[in-house]
Order: sequence, then structure tokens, then C-alpha cells
Amino acid sequence: MAEAQNIPVGSTTAGQIAVAAESTVATRMSAPPSFDVADFPVPHGREEEWRFTPLERLRGLHDGTAVATDGAVKVAIGTPDGVTVETVGRDDERLGRAGAPVDRVAAQAYASFDRASVVTVPKETVLTEPIRIVVHGEGGTAYGHQVIELGAFAEAVVVIDHTGDAVLAANVDYILGDGAKLTVVSVQDWDDKAVHVGQHNALIGRDATFKSFVLTFGGDLVRLHPRIAYAGTGGEAELFGLYFTDAGQHQEHRLLVDHNTPHCKSNVMYKGALQGEGAHAVWIGDVLIEAAAEGTDTYEMNRNLVLTDGARVDSVPNLEIETGEIVGAGHASATGRFDDEQLFYLMARGIPAEDARRLVVRGFFAELVQQIGVDDIEERLLAKIDEELEASL
Repeated sequence: MAEAQNIPVGSTTAGQIAVAAESTVATRMSAPPSFDVADFPVPHGREEEWRFTPLERLRGLHDGTAVATDGAVKVAIGTPDGVTVETVGRDDERLGRAGAPVDRVAAQAYASFDRASVVTVPKETVLTEPIRIVVHGEGGTAYGHQVIELGAFAEAVVVIDHTGDAVLAANVDYILGDGAKLTVVSVQDWDDKAVHVGQHNALIGRDATFKSFVLTFGGDLVRLHPRIAYAGTGGEAELFGLYFTDAGQHQEHRLLVDHNTPHCKSNVMYKGALQGEGAHAVWIGDVLIEAAAEGTDTYEMNRNLVLTDGARVDSVPNLEIETGEIVGAGHASATGRFDDEQLFYLMARGIPAEDARRLVVRGFFAELVQQIGVDDIEERLLAKIDEELEASL
């Protein structure tokens, strides 16, 4: 996510970036993956993968008119001892290894970055402190690329914190060696006018464990696309998300778990709260169980709490199964209004209305917050929830 340059629409870097075979799957919810911008027509909003996104608010990221600005985004990486941080060129073989772009913005981001950051945790290294990556917007437009790679049996926690104001299109690759354990916390705490579009690719090795927390609060428009593929049997993925969508904000999370390898597991749980006129949250959960993926065990769930009138949620779980030899597969989605009975119950016991409302929303998010495991992020998250609720009173 370092220096970036804009490459015109139609440019291709397909010959410069290696792509894993596991990343080539296409589903009814996305176009065939490609590093070539020209393989993706300019969207018009009628396409399935774009129909919920207000294209006019992308600031030209989708049609090639956005131009990178020097100094638009500053990236600072803090690592414990033993971790390697490199700034590499486009010819580095690790770039794109975890997956290829599945939409035009992601392809433009791949085509437009000049230098990428690669963070490597050597094999069998167990970190006791998180790796912290701060992405701070200082105005303007930027394209970026980040790679996090764990060697075999390494263990790490990575916190990626997005703040400030920017128009950012960026891709992040997570590469897990056999037996590795990676927890990623991605925080989108942008200023009100920021735009952030990103694709997150995870390639999970044999018996490796990947846990992701996506926490989205700020920004005018945030559209994130986490994707999971497995490079060996026994891999496990847990994808958790929490978003609080305020008046006028558009927050969109589109997930794909590609079970392309036998005897792997996945669990997806995203929860969101919405308030204010024009608040719009979109959650698309796609799980594909390929014919070769016998013994798969997967479940995905999305829950939404609508706090006020004028807010809208689109929640679409999808499950494609190509083999009957699985352990289990299921999905669920529910959206409901704030429960006045819960509020009345607490107020009847002497709790003021503002505190009662805060307790109900905190309780809704509690099972996700408690699993993050990074104390300062958990405290900041609860404070942010309280701040959002106070703003609506």
C-alpha cells in the first residue's frame, strides 16, 4: 500500500503477477477472476455484483477516471522482533498468489500500484504482540497492495487500522503455510467523506487456521470483498464482521468461501446495526463447495439490527454445493427492528433510556467483540458503539 501510480483502463499486468490455481473460481455472484482491467466491463449498476453499490459515489474507481495523488495515503508498519518487512516491485512472485481480482476496481488496484509491502513471519515463529499496520488517508486517491505471509506453524495477530480521509482501492493477500495460525483485525474507521474499496484474499495451507475480524464504522462508502481458498486439507477459516452504518453511509461486505479442497471448515458470522436516514448496509455471503471438497463443514450467518426509520439492509446468503459427501452446510440471515420490549424491561428496573439502549446494542454485538482478543481494539470498539448511539439521541 505504498507509492502508487495510475495505469489507464485497458492496461494489463497478467504476465507480471503469479496467480494460484485455487483463485480461478467464478460463481454466479462474480465475474471470472483476472488481473487484466480490460476483462471487466465498466459497471453500470445493473450487474448482479454491482446492483447494490451507488456507483456515482466511487469517485471514478470503477471506470478508470480516478487518478492517484502523491501522498494520499501514509502507511506505517510496526512489527515485533523476528518479522520481516519488505517493499517490493511488481515482479515479486508473492504478489497475487492468494487470489486474482474479481471486479474492475480490484483489477485497477492491481494494475496501478508501483510498490507493495510484504510482511513475513518466519516458520515456527510465535508472536506474542500484534503486527500493527496503520493506513492513514491524507486526502486524494491511492491504489495499494499488501501481503501478509506466515511460514509453516507460525502464529501471528495482525491489526490493520484505516483512518483519515482518502479514496482508496487496495488489495490485501494473506498466505498461510501449513499449520500456521493467523488472526487479522481490519478496522475501517475512516472520516465521513472517505471511500474504500478492497479485496482481501486468504490462501490457507494444510491444517492452517485463519481468523478474520472486519470492523467497519467510518467512511462515505466502504465496499470490502473477503475471499477464502484452501491450499491443503484440514484448513479452517472463521470470518467475523461488525459494522455500524450511520445516516448516509453505504457499507458493503461481499464474501466468498471457496471450498476447493477436502476436509476443510469455515464459519461466517457478521452483525450490523443501522441508524439514520439513508443508512445502507449490504452483506453478500457466498459459499461454494466444489465437487472435490468432500468432508466440508461450513456455516454462514448475518444478523442486522435496525435502530431507526430510514435505514435499509440487503442481506443475501448463497450456498452452492457440488458434492453430497459433506459434514454439514447451512446459512441464515435475519434483520429486525430495535426491540422496544427489551428497552421497556430495562427501564422498568430503573435503567435510564439512553443506558438501556446502549446495553441492548452492546449485547447484540457482545459475542463478536469478546472473540477479538486484542484488548485495545475491543475497548475502542465498545467506545465507538457508544459514540454512534450518543450521536443519534
